Amino acid sequence: MKDLISNINKVFESRVRLGIMSVLMVNETYDFNGLKETLNVTDGNLASHLKALEEKGIIKVNKQFIGRKPNTSYSATEAGIAEFRQHLKALENLIKEQ
Repeated sequence: MKDLISNINKVFESRVRLGIMSVLMVNETYDFNGLKETLNVTDGNLASHLKALEEKGIIKVNKQFIGRKPNTSYSATEAGIAEFRQHLKALENLIKEQ
């Protein structure tokens, strides 16, 4: 059983982080408010999960102004995409073995 769970990445165990990565895997970029609405989480909760993913090099942050309003958007890094795919593959393997 250990081999089945050895590739499951603890970084993605949180439902919020799993949601963030799921959104970023199918969208090139996504802004903070869009993620907040899509995942139905608070500003603080989302911000803490985004920071954790950023610190691990899984996502990157792009800050810009649209008109006079600040806008923060996120995208998955190549390394983050690879890690998330490996995590999903590990989950698939775990399910198949049951």
